[in-house]
Amino acid sequence: MEQRTEVASLGEFGLIDRLTKNNEIRNASTIVSVGDDAAVIDHFGRQTVLSTDLLLEGIHFDLSYTPLKHLGYKSVIVNLSDIYAMNATPTQVLVSIGFSNRVSVEALDEFYAGVYAACEEHHVDLVGGDTSSSQKGLIISVTAIGEVAPDKFVQRSGAKDKDLICVSGELGGAFLGLTLLEREKKIFETTGAQPDLEGQSYIVGRILKPQARKDVIADFASSGLQPTSMMDISDGLSSDLLHICKESNVGCVLYEDKLPVNEDARAFAYKLQLDPTACALSGGEDYELLFTIAQEDYDKVKNNPLYSVIGYITPPEEGKHIITRAGNKHALVAQGWNHMKEH
Repeated sequence: MEQRTEVASLGEFGLIDRLTKNNEIRNASTIVSVGDDAAVIDHFGRQTVLSTDLLLEGIHFDLSYTPLKHLGYKSVIVNLSDIYAMNATPTQVLVSIGFSNRVSVEALDEFYAGVYAACEEHHVDLVGGDTSSSQKGLIISVTAIGEVAPDKFVQRSGAKDKDLICVSGELGGAFLGLTLLEREKKIFETTGAQPDLEGQSYIVGRILKPQARKDVIADFASSGLQPTSMMDISDGLSSDLLHICKESNVGCVLYEDKLPVNEDARAFAYKLQLDPTACALSGGEDYELLFTIAQEDYDKVKNNPLYSVIGYITPPEEGKHIITRAGNKHALVAQGWNHMKEH
C-alpha cells in the first residue's frame, strides 16, 4: 500500500519546508525567494508584467482523470502563457493551494513535482505562495511575474485595419482531448469499464500537458517582429479574436481553410461526428498565441512553421466574419468556453 502522510502531522510551516526544500533560483532578478514574509525581485530597469489565475476543482479541472503532477505543471503553464501573450518573459511565480483532509502530503509532493517541472522548463523561480485547508475540493491560485523591455509589451488593443491575423501551432486538440476524457469517465462511472484512450496521445496531451509558447516570443525577438496585438487562446479562437476586435475597435475576416488543425485531431473529430472547424473555433485551452501584424511584416512569418496566417483585420463597420471552404461568408460568433455559465 502506498504511504500516506496526513498534512496535519507536518503543520503549515513543516509542509511549506517540505514542498520548497529543493527550490532552485534561476534568475538574477530574484533577490529574496521563499522563506521570508515576501519575495523581493529587481528587474533592472525592465517593465514588470503580472498575471494571476484561480483554478477550482469541478470547474477548471477534474481529478478523476487529471494526474496531480500534470495539474501542478498545467497550473503554472497557463499563467506563463499569459505572460508570453504580453510579449514578455516570465521570471517568477507564486503558487497557493487550498485542500481538504482527503489530500495527503504525498499527493501535494506530486502536485509540486509538476510545478517544479514547469518552472525548470521555462527558467522561472517559485518565490512564494500559501497553503490552507479547504472544506471541499482543491483550490489553486497562481500568480506569474515577468519582465519586458520598456514599451515592448503587446496588448489586445493595438490591431489596425489591414493587419494580418496569425496564430501559432494548431487548434482544437485540447477540446477533443477533454471530450474523449469526459466520455471515458462517463463510461467508467456507468459500466466500470477501464478507460480506452484509443491511442490518442496527441489530443490527451493537449488538455493534460499544454505548452506555453516561449519559442514564439524568442522568435519574435530574433526576427525583430513586433505584433500589433496579441493574446493567448484559452477560451477558443472565435471568442478570443472577438476580444481583440472589441479592444481594438476593428472587424475581421477569417478563412476556414487557413485554420491549422492537427491531422490526428481532425480524424478523431470526424470519428466523433464533430466538425474540426468548430473544434478549432470554439474549443478552449489550446494556449496558442493569437496575434496581429502589420502587412509589411508578412515576410517574417510566411515560411515560418510556427505560424499560420488565418485572416485579416477590417474596419469595425464591416463586422466580423469567417469565409468557409465553399466561399460562403458567415458572422463570427463566440461559442468558446465560459466557466461562468451553468454547468
